[in-house]
Amino acid sequence: MARTDENRRDRERSDVRLDSPKGMRTRVLPTRRRGGRGDTFGRATEGIARGMGTPWFLIGLTLFCVVWMGYNTLAPKPWQFDSAAIGFTALTLVLSLQASYAAPLILLAQNRQDDRDRVQFEQDRQRAERNLADTEYLAREVVALRLAMRDMASKDFIRAELRSLLEELDRRDADDAGYANEPGSSTRG
Repeated sequence: MARTDENRRDRERSDVRLDSPKGMRTRVLPTRRRGGRGDTFGRATEGIARGMGTPWFLIGLTLFCVVWMGYNTLAPKPWQFDSAAIGFTALTLVLSLQASYAAPLILLAQNRQDDRDRVQFEQDRQRAERNLADTEYLAREVVALRLAMRDMASKDFIRAELRSLLEELDRRDADDAGYANEPGSSTRG
């Protein structure tokens, strides 16, 4: 019974990793959840990088260095923890450590911004394509309406036709009246 449970676990693990020998397939890191909070680290790195790019960060870092050097220069010798005689070695190490973390955080933030820019560019391109298609459709519709309007009778055309019909009716009435007044025609109705 224990062997079948072990085989089942091995099969489940084999679905996870195929690049390691059977029996050696274990996860070192826990799996990352795909959900709303999976991007917390990326947002945190952007926040830190954004904070490092402000004048307040530079002012704070400068004040930190001034306080550090002032304390280690003016404090009594037994209370000093970094010597000015050897060039503030501890301060140099602290600033180097800060810089070694700052560079990757800034790069991560830039990569995320590049990804957002790429997505925004694609959305802008799709929107521009839709706008172009809509504009072309509307242009075709306007042309079709213009062509249809040419085939339709205008006010002036209808008036001219009505005038010619009235003139024709007036001529007929005049002809009928002239025929009725001729001698020999009977006026009985």
